[in-house]
Amino acid sequence: MNRYLPVARQHFLSALASTSVVVKSICATVLVFYLISWAVDTPYALGVTPGFLFPPNFWVWTLVTHPVVEQHIWGVVVNVATVMVSGRLLEPLWGALELLIFFAVVNISAGLLAGLSYLFTYAATFDLDYLFAVRIYGAPGFLGGVLVALKQTAGDTTVLRVPQVRLKAAPALALLTLAVLRLAGLLDTAAPLAACCYGALVGWVYLRFYQRHSRGRGDMSDHFAFASFFPEALQPAVGLVATLVHAALVKMKVCRKMVKRYDVGAPSSITISLPGTDPQDAERRRQLALKALNERLKRVEDQSAWPNMEDEEDDDEDEVRTDTPLLPTRDASTPATSASSGQSPTGQESSIISFEDAPSHS
Repeated sequence: MNRYLPVARQHFLSALASTSVVVKSICATVLVFYLISWAVDTPYALGVTPGFLFPPNFWVWTLVTHPVVEQHIWGVVVNVATVMVSGRLLEPLWGALELLIFFAVVNISAGLLAGLSYLFTYAATFDLDYLFAVRIYGAPGFLGGVLVALKQTAGDTTVLRVPQVRLKAAPALALLTLAVLRLAGLLDTAAPLAACCYGALVGWVYLRFYQRHSRGRGDMSDHFAFASFFPEALQPAVGLVATLVHAALVKMKVCRKMVKRYDVGAPSSITISLPGTDPQDAERRRQLALKALNERLKRVEDQSAWPNMEDEEDDDEDEVRTDTPLLPTRDASTPATSASSGQSPTGQESSIISFEDAPSHS
């Protein structure tokens, strides 16, 4: 185990060095608050407590601070790993500012919705523990949002070979894992499960309808529909319910009807609006494929810039010397010698063989 720690530390530092200042700042803040938690109850002061979040207390700053609060070392590892994965996989596609906006939107909304859920649970049960004994903090909310974003951008990537698990199933597996841990008693409350669930939901809503990019807003592709997060047997029913809910929200003007814009690239800059065509992730994949192709062509050009010496030597050997005559020439001023002598004027044997008529025998 000890021999793997330096390697892991080296990979971690190299990965952290290649990230932006946004990722480094979030990771540093998580580590600082973890050190402070040894002396101060940071989940109480900086985490979301449903009873203190709403009036008359109104601790609204906890919506901003709760995602960087951790009380255990494994929570710090999960939190930092989630932020770094988002920085390595999502930041090159979105940019540092968009990643920061996504981080803020997912965590603030997840903390608020989880607090409202516990408030409604208290209203139904009148149990004060749901208001003042619950602490919502840490990485689960942002983890749910990042897994949804990875499903959008690289859902076909295989995470495990045996059994075969694709990245598009990661959000459901994360929720299932947290539910099992809660049922097994390894989690004190269901707050991490609620935060992860709301983080995934808010992340999907933001990416589906509101995220700005070069081709407009949102991602209305079929593979990113709400029903795609459920097993195939449930997708038709869930898709019908989701369509009805979306239509109702459009009529109430809470959401607007999204239309995909497909640029045919014509000289007249004609743009055809087609619903459900040209998914947003396809554009990102084309950009990544184009980048890989350019790098490969560059490597080929670098290799072809160095000549092959063996080929040049073969070409030199195969060249035919045209300046050397195949037959020796004779000077016009030199008289021809007798054909029977077989000697050239220069005293050398001629390369032309002459034959005399042999005497006939009777």
